[in-house]
Amino acid sequence: MKVDLGDLNAFVAVARAGGFREGARASGSSASFLSEAVRRLEAALGVRLFNRTTRSVVPTEAGKGLLERLGPALTEVESALDVVNGFRDRPAGSLRLNVPVSAARLVLPAIVPPFLEAYPDIRLEVITEESFVDVLAAGCDAGIRYDERLEQDMIAIPIGPRIQRFATAASPVYLDRHGRPQHPSELLGHACLLGRFASGALTTPWEFERDGEVVRVEPSGPLIVRVGGATDLTVDAAISGTGIICVFEDWLRPHFDSGALEPILEPWWQRFSGPFLYYPGRRLVPAPLRAFIDFVKASAKQA
Repeated sequence: MKVDLGDLNAFVAVARAGGFREGARASGSSASFLSEAVRRLEAALGVRLFNRTTRSVVPTEAGKGLLERLGPALTEVESALDVVNGFRDRPAGSLRLNVPVSAARLVLPAIVPPFLEAYPDIRLEVITEESFVDVLAAGCDAGIRYDERLEQDMIAIPIGPRIQRFATAASPVYLDRHGRPQHPSELLGHACLLGRFASGALTTPWEFERDGEVVRVEPSGPLIVRVGGATDLTVDAAISGTGIICVFEDWLRPHFDSGALEPILEPWWQRFSGPFLYYPGRRLVPAPLRAFIDFVKASAKQA
């Protein structure tokens, strides 16, 4: 059976993007080109790979099976071809990172602009996702996560701040009206703004620690948002006086500085280790990723 590698790449682009137009935007080609490539592939294989309607393009069972095996295989092919990149004066190519929204907001802004200035031939794509994913299966080269969510076969290097804290805060107007909690247990009598992970679990209990004492509380309140993309809505609600928020300290720092939010229970804020850049240890490291790793390590030494 003779199958064109370009047609396989087209299939993967459409499957990952969820449509021909979306795949075209992601791959830099046209929707008609991808559609024709998929038709050729289906004809060569003798099976339908997508169920197409006017509103959606969804892989069939055969398509899902092919994508599951093909995605990592094509990544390995790209990695093998990337060996040639090592003979260039400057690394070139694409680098895809899978990161949580918090990393895209709090970690990458200090790294990405100088990295792209140092490596103008590298095209960086950042995909935000809160759940832990297989970076190869997702078509990514590396990801950023916290150590408790790293798998054993991953190589991990520190990226960004090494110590972070969760901060609790509310607007001065809210605190003037409802009082300022002096102990975490008092949060049970307040309106608290909560998050929900993609898994469906709430971001509770809220955990606090002081002088070796750990306190966990299960607050409730009028607003629940999806962790990551909707966190700014929670921040805006807190600023407006809706209730008390608990999120990364660095996320709230600008609002502390402006006075829009007031820190509460700061002696109880729990510290935790910062995030890691992780990538599979069982494959060759593509030149763009190697450049990014070296840049992150050099930046950490200079900090």
